[in-house]
Amino acid sequence: MKRPNNLKKGDLVYIVSPAKKIDHVSIDFAKKLIDSWGFRSECAEHALGEYNYFSDNDINRTVDFQSAIDHQEAKAILCARGGYGCIRIVDQLNWSNFQRSPKWLIGFSDITVMHHRAQRLSIMSLHATMPLNFQVNSKQALESLRASLMGESFTIGSRPNSLNRMGAAQGRILGGNLSIIYSLLGTPDAYNFKGAILFLEDLSEQLYHMDRMFFALQKAGVFNEITALVVGGMTDLKDTSTSFGMTCEEIVLEKVKDSNIPICFNFPVGHIEDNRAMIIGANALIEVGPQGANLCYI
Repeated sequence: MKRPNNLKKGDLVYIVSPAKKIDHVSIDFAKKLIDSWGFRSECAEHALGEYNYFSDNDINRTVDFQSAIDHQEAKAILCARGGYGCIRIVDQLNWSNFQRSPKWLIGFSDITVMHHRAQRLSIMSLHATMPLNFQVNSKQALESLRASLMGESFTIGSRPNSLNRMGAAQGRILGGNLSIIYSLLGTPDAYNFKGAILFLEDLSEQLYHMDRMFFALQKAGVFNEITALVVGGMTDLKDTSTSFGMTCEEIVLEKVKDSNIPICFNFPVGHIEDNRAMIIGANALIEVGPQGANLCYI
């Protein structure tokens, strides 16, 4: 895996909006934060636009993301927010300059589409918080983003959970939004799960749909290939009027019952305030014990 260069003071972070539209206040806050870290920031031409649900039409969002890939000064591509839209433009992009000169690709949620493409190109990327969330993020979430960009070491810990499965494992970090990972199974962009520490998060899904997605991962053999499963924020899950009858944790444990891998619940990643940065493609060690879980890069 290729790792983009660490950022240094004065480097340019280029902000794009490849999916849903975003407000000016969130972008202004993000730019000030980026500047406070010693970097420079610049927005793509249509990053603050509005076109129905999206920040702009498919053509202009593609142009913006292409300008980020091709920008000779930009060292990181920061996606402003998720929502929906990356799948509509990912195949229209020319990734050759990204392969020749990798940049940190930053975001989560719908940006998991772009993380899949980066993995297909054997380039590490950064699953981390975005400008939409900066104002409400924990200090630890923001600090883990900054530290990741600058190549500083850090460990991510989570509190104990009675449903955790104890153990330790090594592997490359892989994951992101469950719905996106599910939707790309069987496509050329699908993750290669072999030997990975897989982390998953999602937002506002029905419990029965969670069941469907975890069944798909099970039937695809994912849980036989990974070395550990990390379940992050499963936020604002919905139940039907007649209850589905299982919690999210019960859904997960049912699908991995034939696997002996360590499992950690409530890890600080996803649509939560404490959304820590995860370097997709980097090798890591996770230890799940009575006192909780700890993940560190190796």
